[in-house]
Amino acid sequence: MCALFGWLDYKHIIPYKVLKELTQTLANAAEERGTDAAGISYIRNGQVVIYKRPKPAHKIRFNAPDGTTAIMGHTRLTTQGNQKFNQNNHPFYGHADKEFSFAHNGVLYNDVELRKENHLPDTHIETDSYVAVQLIEQQGKLDFNSLKSMAETVQGNFTFTVLDEDNSLYIIKGSNPIYLLHFEMLGIYIYSSTESIMKKALKKINMLSFPYTKIETAHGDIIRIDNLGNISRSEFENKEDFKYASFMRYFDDWEDNYYTQHEQLLLEMCSCYGIDEDDVIMLLDYGYSADEIEDMLCDYTLITETVRTLKGEEEYEDFLCEI
Repeated sequence: MCALFGWLDYKHIIPYKVLKELTQTLANAAEERGTDAAGISYIRNGQVVIYKRPKPAHKIRFNAPDGTTAIMGHTRLTTQGNQKFNQNNHPFYGHADKEFSFAHNGVLYNDVELRKENHLPDTHIETDSYVAVQLIEQQGKLDFNSLKSMAETVQGNFTFTVLDEDNSLYIIKGSNPIYLLHFEMLGIYIYSSTESIMKKALKKINMLSFPYTKIETAHGDIIRIDNLGNISRSEFENKEDFKYASFMRYFDDWEDNYYTQHEQLLLEMCSCYGIDEDDVIMLLDYGYSADEIEDMLCDYTLITETVRTLKGEEEYEDFLCEI
């Protein structure tokens, strides 16, 4: 479970400060579907820029430059590919006949087979999502046809977003949710994975007082919004199968058991050693094993100094983001 969010401003009448706040509030609200990593993509001087970090969105300062006309964002709940290796986080960079960035909400289960069958190049990116980027690149073109072919080839649950170098936004709607609004008077489209994310974000910056229209989407839709705000549509074949349903039952069981019994025990007992549960979670997120943390709990000085050091690194990264 991850989240997609973003906007496309085609009239250019909304102040930069408001758009900057819109990006941050959408990202923060999208944390309800993933806190392992977050990132955005935008176009600067005709080139794709991607900024992502292996940390929750609220700990990142998203500062796209003034003049940015579209933002494509993602918050991540890790399923495949360690989020601490930032190349595994979304959005991803791609290049066909033009540069693009790509984000995915969902899980694909035939990525290994597709890489073998299609002789896709080796990559250091470990996520299942990236195979979709490679499939588009292999066709050498980013358009409705290549997106249709990709969407009909991958198996799993998904909704994809793509932002190209011309500031055109694509939404490829699979079985995962997407909520898209058009504020015609303001000249902006805003999207998020769910209505709750959207309403939480827009309420905070008082945008819900402006009139808007919900753009309907269905499983199998491919929507393109160009930099002038024009919408065009295509479709891909909606394929459901029993193999996918079985996989999702497995995934649901995995999500319910995110922490091992040993890790859960540490979270329950850490307060007895004067250590906060959040600090143990941070150590786990940084890759410390349950055994290592258990040993550290017996040495109060060691664990507190380790936690202090890691928090210092995060504060320094936050400082760099702000400047």
